Amino acid sequence: MRLSPLLLLLLGAWTIPGGLGDRAPLTATAPELDDEEKFSAHMPAHLRCDACRVVAYQMWQHLTRAEAKLHTLDSGGRGKLSESVYTDVLDQSCSQTWQGYGVGEVDQVKRLMGPGLRKGPEPSISVIIMGAPWPTRLSKTCFHYLGEFGEDQIYEAHQQGQGALEALLCGGHRGACSEEAPVTRAEL
Repeated sequence: MRLSPLLLLLLGAWTIPGGLGDRAPLTATAPELDDEEKFSAHMPAHLRCDACRVVAYQMWQHLTRAEAKLHTLDSGGRGKLSESVYTDVLDQSCSQTWQGYGVGEVDQVKRLMGPGLRKGPEPSISVIIMGAPWPTRLSKTCFHYLGEFGEDQIYEAHQQGQGALEALLCGGHRGACSEEAPVTRAEL
C-alpha cells in the first residue's frame, strides 16, 4: 500500500512532539442568555456601551462613504455633505439590516461582537448568537441617538473625527460608556 505525501504529513503531525497531537481540543459553548437578553425589545443595560460604539461606527462609516462619493465627484478635498444628504445618510445608517452583529462571551462576560467593536483579548474559538433580536435593538438604539442629538450635531462631531463622534454619543457623565451611566430600563 502506498501512502500519499499529504497523508504522511498528517500522520507525522500526530506523532511529532509539538505537532497537532499535543494540542488540547478546542471547545466552545454558546452564551446562556437571560430572559431580558432573549425577549426584551430594548438593549440590555450591560450591552449599551457596546451598542453605542457600534452605532457610532456605523454612522461614521456611512457618512465617510457619502463624503468619499462627493469627493470623487468634486475632485477636491474632503467634501462636506449638504444637510439633506447627511440627514438621509444618517437615516439610512439606522435603517440598515444590522447583520453581522451578535452577542458572545469573552472571559465569561457577554459582549456585543461585530464590525467596529474594539478587539480585546479573544478566545481562540467562540460562539456568537446573531440575528433576532439584535438587529432590531441596534436600529432602535441608533434612532434613539439620532433623536437625542440630532443630525446636525452628529455630523459636526463626525467632521471632527471618529473619536469625537463616539465621545458625543457614548461619552459624558451620563453616556452609555461612562461609569455613571444610568442603569434604568429606558427605552433604547
